[in-house]
Amino acid sequence: MNLKFFKLSFFLTSFLFLTGFVPLPAVLGPAITVATSGNLVKATAQLVFDNELKKKTGKSSLNYITEEVSKNNKENRLNKDFKDLIEKRVKIVHQKLVDQNNEAKVIKDFKLLVEKRVKLTHNKLIQQKINQ
Repeated sequence: MNLKFFKLSFFLTSFLFLTGFVPLPAVLGPAITVATSGNLVKATAQLVFDNELKKKTGKSSLNYITEEVSKNNKENRLNKDFKDLIEKRVKIVHQKLVDQNNEAKVIKDFKLLVEKRVKLTHNKLIQQKINQ
């Protein structure tokens, strides 16, 4: 009895794997669902969903979801790179403006200091002329 069962199982298994008659991943997923949960309705719904998705997109559900996630990751990475570039440029421009404002202030302060020194020196020269 065991030998007959083994031969029949071996024949069916080899038929599935070697002929390509039944797409194994399409049957394997629902078979695992039935085996683990015992819910035939859930397994049937999964099989129907996968088949309809494959008809509409030409891809299996796993490939479709993987492609969509990778596309979203690429868009997010590009958006992040763009955002980082803009922030870097804004910081550079801000620093240049701050430097220009500080430079003008330093030049103005230096100019006032020089004018003050010139006045003091001028006053000292006048005092020396008066004292002579």
